[in-house]
Amino acid sequence: MDTAALRSTFRKIHGQAPAFTVQAPGRVNLIGEHTDYNDGFVLPIAIQRRVTACLQPRGDRTISFTSLQADLPASVSLYSPLKPGPVRWANYCVGVVAGLMDAGIELRGADLVFDSDIPIGAGLSSSAALEVCTATGLLASVGRLGAVPDRPLALLCQRAENEFAGAPCGIMDQSIAVMAREGRALLLDCRTGRTEQVPFDSGEVVLLVADTRVKHEIGGGEYGRRRQTCADAAGKLGVPALRDADAEMVEAAAASNAITSLEARRARHVVSEIARALSAAEALGRRDYAAFGELMYASHASLRDDYEVSCDELDAVVDLARSCEGALGARMTGGGFGGSAIVLVRADRRDEIASRIVSGFAERFGQACGMFATRAAAGAGLIE
Repeated sequence: MDTAALRSTFRKIHGQAPAFTVQAPGRVNLIGEHTDYNDGFVLPIAIQRRVTACLQPRGDRTISFTSLQADLPASVSLYSPLKPGPVRWANYCVGVVAGLMDAGIELRGADLVFDSDIPIGAGLSSSAALEVCTATGLLASVGRLGAVPDRPLALLCQRAENEFAGAPCGIMDQSIAVMAREGRALLLDCRTGRTEQVPFDSGEVVLLVADTRVKHEIGGGEYGRRRQTCADAAGKLGVPALRDADAEMVEAAAASNAITSLEARRARHVVSEIARALSAAEALGRRDYAAFGELMYASHASLRDDYEVSCDELDAVVDLARSCEGALGARMTGGGFGGSAIVLVRADRRDEIASRIVSGFAERFGQACGMFATRAAAGAGLIE
């Protein structure tokens, strides 16, 4: 649904035109997977898919949430203690309300209606986009847009997801939704919050996003188990986080049985992936897309073999990409266990490669994967 249609829908639901329209993008992580909660580096971009919200301030202290992608609406009273409620999707929004109030923002009642073209459960950070869109809209509604700086706003939205939605995500998704710049990837140091905007604006290449339609649930046990294994490995290695380890330390600990073989594999991925993220940012900076693509392939192999978060469908997209002339690199993106893969391709071969991957995927699995192309988009803000 486009913005004009969403405004019309808002009017039908609430009987008046909205005062504000805001948006926040989804994301793909170009490289640096499962490094964020290990205090490492990530390199995401915002995609040209987004959550959009229309909203209108109210005269009372009630905030209502309606999503065109959900069956049930929800509402909260600002007079009552805020806690997770039975409408699960709205808990992402309620957590943001709680965070803004904790940050000293004096909110008022408002009606919000959301629409999204980000595939849900595809590993493209639809939840972070919802959180950041909620925060942007509520801040705009009280004239405080920009009152919460970028990193605190991202942390606020992360806490909403952790504490109200029960999903143990790192800081990457909310950071890119807030801080993205058009034509740039964001190199984010997840420990310090330091960022660098890295050029990703060449007309020579484009990114394909393949949604395997295998749904993943970040709040599921496998994700949490990997976080715990990493924390256990870091503790045994005597470092604050795996960010502080190196390959030699991991291999020596594995050889002496100071860490288990499982901990060694998980740590090996994290340590090597942090190095790949830094090398990838350098490759993008010099527009060496061939080198960047090889790092993507290496990242996928590590996620598949050492971190064990890939699946047959994700592996198939990467394998199909390898067989296509003009495909420079491919890897799964997001938490894994399903979701999406990304393929960096030469722009003049985009349609041909997309068609070959879709048809090859359908031949193997009996249904087509979703496919769209994207460039690096801007972060959250008002839509004029």
